[in-house]
Amino acid sequence: MRLCILVACGLAAALASAAEQAGPTDQGDGLAVFEQHIRPLLSEYCYKCHSASSEKIKGDLRLDTRQGMQRGGTDGAILVAGDPEHSRLMLALRWSDHDLQMPPKKQLEPQQIRWFETWIKLGAPDPRGAGDGAAPALAAAAKHGLDLATGRSWWSFQPVSERPPPAVRNSAWVERAPDPFILARLEAAGLAPSPRSDRRTLIRRAYLDLIGLRPSFEEVEAFARDQAPDAYPRLIDRLLASEQYGERWGRYWLDVVRYGEDNPQGQATNPGYRYAWRYRDWVIRALNRDLPYDRFVQLQLAADEMAGIARDDLVALGFLGLGPVYHKDARLSKDVVGTLQADDWDERIDTVTRGFLGLTVACARCHDHKFDAVTSQDYYALQGVFASVGQVARPLVQLEPALETRYMLAEQRLFYLGYAANLMRTEPGSKPEEARAKVQRWNAEIDSILSSFVGLREEHPELVAELERLTQRAAPGDEAVAKKPAAPALAKADAAKGGDAQKAGDQATGNLAGQAVEAAPKGKATERGSSAPFFHAVFDAGTFINSSDPDFTFIDLRAGEARDMPVLPGGNMARPGAVAPRRFIAVLAKDAAPFRDRSGRRELAERLFSDAAPLAARVMVNRVWAWHFARPLVATLSDFGVQGERPTHPELLDDLAARFISHGWSLKWLQREIMLSAAYQQASRPRDDALAVDPTNRLLWRMNPRRLDAEALLDCLQQAGGTLDPTMYGPSQIIDQTGSFRRAVYARVGREGGNRLFRLFDFPEPSMHSPGREVTTTPIQQLFTLNSQFIQERAAALNAATATGSVAERVRLAYHRVFARDPTAAEATLADEYFSHGGTPAAYAQALLATNEVQYWP
Repeated sequence: MRLCILVACGLAAALASAAEQAGPTDQGDGLAVFEQHIRPLLSEYCYKCHSASSEKIKGDLRLDTRQGMQRGGTDGAILVAGDPEHSRLMLALRWSDHDLQMPPKKQLEPQQIRWFETWIKLGAPDPRGAGDGAAPALAAAAKHGLDLATGRSWWSFQPVSERPPPAVRNSAWVERAPDPFILARLEAAGLAPSPRSDRRTLIRRAYLDLIGLRPSFEEVEAFARDQAPDAYPRLIDRLLASEQYGERWGRYWLDVVRYGEDNPQGQATNPGYRYAWRYRDWVIRALNRDLPYDRFVQLQLAADEMAGIARDDLVALGFLGLGPVYHKDARLSKDVVGTLQADDWDERIDTVTRGFLGLTVACARCHDHKFDAVTSQDYYALQGVFASVGQVARPLVQLEPALETRYMLAEQRLFYLGYAANLMRTEPGSKPEEARAKVQRWNAEIDSILSSFVGLREEHPELVAELERLTQRAAPGDEAVAKKPAAPALAKADAAKGGDAQKAGDQATGNLAGQAVEAAPKGKATERGSSAPFFHAVFDAGTFINSSDPDFTFIDLRAGEARDMPVLPGGNMARPGAVAPRRFIAVLAKDAAPFRDRSGRRELAERLFSDAAPLAARVMVNRVWAWHFARPLVATLSDFGVQGERPTHPELLDDLAARFISHGWSLKWLQREIMLSAAYQQASRPRDDALAVDPTNRLLWRMNPRRLDAEALLDCLQQAGGTLDPTMYGPSQIIDQTGSFRRAVYARVGREGGNRLFRLFDFPEPSMHSPGREVTTTPIQQLFTLNSQFIQERAAALNAATATGSVAERVRLAYHRVFARDPTAAEATLADEYFSHGGTPAAYAQALLATNEVQYWP
């Protein structure tokens, strides 16, 4: 009974705390989905019958206005924001009801339907209205987007400079440069900052913030005793130098770049990423060595186009190489496949511009941006950059450049030839003889490609094995496709030289659809990925849609061939307009010079930190501030445009951004500056006087208490029981299975099916850029602490680790492990009463792990 009361109290406290901290929901993701996907689909498929331009508005349903969308038609509402399963719109789009099928002539593609699902889940935000969210003075201009001159005067595009600290009355409170800016706003509102946190709280906060783990009891007590003036700065320096720092802050970055190890709705043409973990590990290492932020980003865009780059740093290209890819059925038309390919490029544009610049450039895919000074010309100029690269698995070993390029082209071609041959073999249509001839022709091309790399086998057998693994031959005759494929050409060539042809033939794999997903090794069921010497990346090669075959639409890569893309009004591939040469975004550019160097990735990367340096610095400073304070200075983390929020402390943001640049874009410098501030060291307790003036803590009169993110929570639960495996790097694990003990940063991140523990605690959707995590509090989260196998196993481990001595001694040891402190007198009495009434040590351990003190930041 005591255990139930204890956990129930924890649930009530969690719900109350969440209600207290709840703020306005950031709908930036939903607005981006609307502009990039929903508006174009409505325009193309719905407005003919459901808009003001219709001859007769069918069903009294207007879909060209926000009001019409929300009101519905004669049969009632069509949307339930946040709930696609109860939205009649989804019933119509899925053709689930014979009498309600929209569009009536042809159902939308599965991915297009999923975009509607995603939009509704995000709250179905609809920006169509007279300048909604824009400042009053800009409302009229925002209807049609800012012109270039007005856009260049926008606040977030202006140069940054160090600001003189404002005068404050309580100057004794100031410890670092951010403090006067915070204090001046507080004093102007008639508020005082909160007292400094006690030393035991401060060390716990710093540990969780920088390494995502709790300090030991001994570390807490040693810090509490250390009264030296530099004790706290030394603590911060030690944590910043820890290898675990990269594990913690690398995971934050992976949200920004939508890291994932497979593809949404993985099918034959978009298998998962076997070597994704290498990019994750590169991020961790780069942050640990404090790689300057500008170079950190530039390597991720164009490491292979930069001079003097070590081979290991090419792994940074996983940012682009791991981008989500949508299935492109080769039997579809050129325009449909081209549109799906353009969706992939659109995602790259969106992630780069929102992630690094805080701009919603992807909203200009179909028309000039409705609010910001971004045109369709800007959008398609950037699309040309991403249309000029191909995604591949590059070898870690150094090859002669021409050979490496030929190898990467072979990977792509073998993939599509095998896919096409098998599709034609299993579904030959009405011309079986013609289909058989094509299969034979494509098989012959496969043999030719493989034979051309026979010379690699002696020096690089792993590269040859990879080509053979990719190879899938379709049987050209009537024999069953399931039979073992014929020995590949490489094996035949080896046999001619006395090699073991049968062994080489066995190396050729069968299932193309699963070609990039490796089965877990026996005895190690939680590991995923491959240790073969490859990494996912990109290389310069124009991507072209090839419809020369009447039955198939191929995607071809042409090495070294850059593309300038035409503007597509309405995003319609069938109506190309004027060509937009590759260049930087005009409103940010210091000149209009087009990109000339290969794909243009290097020039784009350089412009981010030359022409757009003030904006890029503001955006990253704001993200880091938010990760430390749980509240950004600019609430819309990835929208610094007209629809975004203004900064609460603009001078502070500019001052930090300017000094971030002058200190070599050092993230560790920036974090040290923030964490040594008096503002960061404040207590988190609420105060009635401040709550009356500033209930959401916009002025930062206290530290924001908040729940731990999923990764820190799971790691701390492992840590308390002594089961946490500190091994760094390597293939991912499935951490929500028995027998997995590594840190959560090494968990497999799936786009097709996410980790259930991550989903429970608000892990973001890895198919798209995530500005920040939306924190929810639900009874299911607390029930996790009662019923889940994961927490029961950790509680059993905690119980085993503290199974010594008297009840009082066991309780004290448990508190040391879980909370890094001694129990209070009241807690010791409660524990004694619990055990005296027959309570079990295992249930008591589980109750401790279920408390808010475990789940919340101090």
